[in-house]
Amino acid sequence: MAIISSHTLNGMNGTHAGGFPVRLINITKNSEIFITSMDNNGRLEKSVDLSLTDATDKFELIFETGVYWNSLGLSASDNQIISEVVLRFSMPNKNARYHMPVILSPNSYSIWSSQPE
Repeated sequence: MAIISSHTLNGMNGTHAGGFPVRLINITKNSEIFITSMDNNGRLEKSVDLSLTDATDKFELIFETGVYWNSLGLSASDNQIISEVVLRFSMPNKNARYHMPVILSPNSYSIWSSQPE
């Protein structure tokens, strides 16, 4: 089993950004693997069975950040224009941990990823 993990932070004030939906989709096979939510501390850790995938499959991890900003009273009329953050990647090692933290702000984001273990 692979592990998908993330930590989302509010880049405006340095707090944890959590409580919003996140989805993992295998875009090669056009199938949703999971839909869940970031916890209140902005953490995600999910085991993923990749036994039916190929090492070349491409995936999208979709953070529905508009829900988060709206919960803080921000909206598109407040210049909040990024409603989703989409990370596209592959998972060639079916037993690795794929960690992708994200720093969010209403109009930008920054990501990085760790090397699979």
